[in-house]
Amino acid sequence: MVIREASESDIDGILKVLKASLGEVSSKKTREVWNYKHINNPFGKSLVLIAIVDGKIVGVRAFMRWQWQLGSGTYSCFRAVDTATDPNFQGRGIFKKLTLMALDLGVDEKSNFVFNTPNSQSRPGYIKMGWKIVGKVPVYISPYFNLNMNKPSNKIENGNISDDFLIKHKTNQIDTQKLFTPKDANFLFWRYRECPLQKYLIYENKNLFIAAYVKEHKHFKELRISELIGDLSDKKIHKRVILWARNFDVNIITSGTKIFQFGIKGGFGPVLTLKKLKLDPKKEESLLGINNWNNSIGDLELF
Repeated sequence: MVIREASESDIDGILKVLKASLGEVSSKKTREVWNYKHINNPFGKSLVLIAIVDGKIVGVRAFMRWQWQLGSGTYSCFRAVDTATDPNFQGRGIFKKLTLMALDLGVDEKSNFVFNTPNSQSRPGYIKMGWKIVGKVPVYISPYFNLNMNKPSNKIENGNISDDFLIKHKTNQIDTQKLFTPKDANFLFWRYRECPLQKYLIYENKNLFIAAYVKEHKHFKELRISELIGDLSDKKIHKRVILWARNFDVNIITSGTKIFQFGIKGGFGPVLTLKKLKLDPKKEESLLGINNWNNSIGDLELF
């Protein structure tokens, strides 16, 4: 078995492995999706390793590049995302070999840490490889009752968030002394407007950006606010969120930021885990407290 870094010429073989191992129920496995996540990412092309047996790709492990910032310091990171092993080659330790080699390459290029939100089935495997639990991601949940019988207005205000406002937002984030993802207009366009995996509802003007989507559960509908950049006292936030809630007849509204006075905050999100690469032990310790993270839902949700 040969393990090496993948190139763009390997994409078709990689997609075959992903489809064979995972199917396409949870997400599409297409070249468009792969290019979006692993080539067009504003933070850079992903680190992708493949395992080859007799000239055939039988395993893949992708680390998506990401950035987090704390104060004025920026962390160069990876998000552990797509991984699959050909069903005919499972049980041979391919996933572990690919992951450990990817970690070594991350150390070599002086990246700081890897993060992800593995489910309860895969989390023990990550823990055995040195990942540590940061905590359950906090989420605000607000109930919504559509008591307005009149059809709400759906007037759309055109505009783009200004660079000056994004700089102001970043300054405010720095002042919190919590970990955040630095975002510019290019990132927001890539993450939410270009995303082929999820059609986001987007509201934007020079001082506000909101991205959300409706998630249908078995017994209720949720309006999930993936991104909110703006002054929380801005009345347009409430108006737009309520408009979406009415139009799609949802039952709850979730967000990473407190939007409404009513509602509760709790560890309703996924479990965040972290594996240090080149990171000072004291800095690692501070990152292992979930209250030291100031993320949006969109920073950590699967896409």
